[in-house]
Amino acid sequence: MSVEKMAMPQLGESVTEGTISQWLVAAGDSVNKYDPIAEVTSDKVNAEIPSTFSGVIKELLADEGDTLPVGKPICSIEIEGAQSVVRKPEPSTADGQAADNHSDHDTSMKKRYSPAVLRLAQEHQLDLEKITGSGKYGRITRKDVEGYLAHIPTQAAEKAVTRKAAADHLSMAAQLETAEPAVNRTTAPQNEAGDHIVALTGVRRAIASNLLRSKHEIPHAWTMIEVDVTNLVNYRNQLKNNFLKKEGHKLTYLPFFIKAIVAALKEYPRINSTWAGDRIIEKGSVNISLAVAAEDALYVPVIKHADEQSIKGLALSVDELAAKVRENRLSPEDMQGGTFTVNNTGSFGSIQSQPIINYPQAAILSIESIVKRPVVINNMIAIRDMVNLCMSIDHRVLDGLITGKFLARIKGLLESINSENTPIY
Repeated sequence: MSVEKMAMPQLGESVTEGTISQWLVAAGDSVNKYDPIAEVTSDKVNAEIPSTFSGVIKELLADEGDTLPVGKPICSIEIEGAQSVVRKPEPSTADGQAADNHSDHDTSMKKRYSPAVLRLAQEHQLDLEKITGSGKYGRITRKDVEGYLAHIPTQAAEKAVTRKAAADHLSMAAQLETAEPAVNRTTAPQNEAGDHIVALTGVRRAIASNLLRSKHEIPHAWTMIEVDVTNLVNYRNQLKNNFLKKEGHKLTYLPFFIKAIVAALKEYPRINSTWAGDRIIEKGSVNISLAVAAEDALYVPVIKHADEQSIKGLALSVDELAAKVRENRLSPEDMQGGTFTVNNTGSFGSIQSQPIINYPQAAILSIESIVKRPVVINNMIAIRDMVNLCMSIDHRVLDGLITGKFLARIKGLLESINSENTPIY
């Protein structure tokens, strides 16, 4: 009988660890190769990981909520072989037939709680018997508890207020007794009556961790430039109907912006780089990370080799990645290799923003809304289509001079767009 161990996979190019957000199997379950066995979250992606063997789950070596380094064993599997796997006989049913399979209503796993579930229950004083488990054989998962928390009455919150009042009273008494001012003390926010508790998902925790790391480690600087895109608006309006009829996809402004950004990155490779401690690495490939918002999270899939794609190719790549985000089909490969991030905040009506750099890249550029504004041209006022481009940079890698030149080049490319010098194919 052979027992193999499955390790935490690498979910992204620079990912060094992953968090098990939910087990999809339990000890004793039979699995086939490639069957999903767990949901794992990293700072780049939330994905199901498949079994690398066919056999029986012998032991889960990590609990839900545990964060493990890449390569660390997460479970052991008795693999299928010449020798049969000895399994404990299942109890017989009343008619003498062996109950080899769990029925759809079997709740034998309901009281098998993971540390993550127990921790949440203790924090919020929950009775787990009142929660319906959606896991295999009725097991209560962390998501079940989070869902329950989102709909419970405010009794727990009221209890929290009472506890806070008592704690504040004791704290005040202690301060009066010692006559010491309470300075530089911070406490976690407390629930109050009427508050709505929103439990953190694994993806939201990963986003928070990655953005916090970016702000702590990268000295951000920010600049903005305005661009007259009247020619782009007119050109795109001429093309959009035929493009939709021919390609089956909408032609938005975003591919035109990406095309100009990519061309500028080729001319200023220092923008397309990363800080590496004792050196700066200018990346050879131009891979555009595209910030795409889902209902409750932000993902940053990558358009690989964007400098080799036409405007049509970029339009199709944008649509494909957006569809993968909406349909929860992103793979770890879709999130790897980005060298520069484009954030289309204009799609939400924003006209100015200060984006946080997508660690470990050196810069991020936000494309704001295209709005009609009065502009002075040749001492006359004209109504033009204007857009702000907002850029955050890693000041260890970049400074104002090269950033200004880079944005000026993008401005020049966008303002000179026309049917003669801007082919779609």
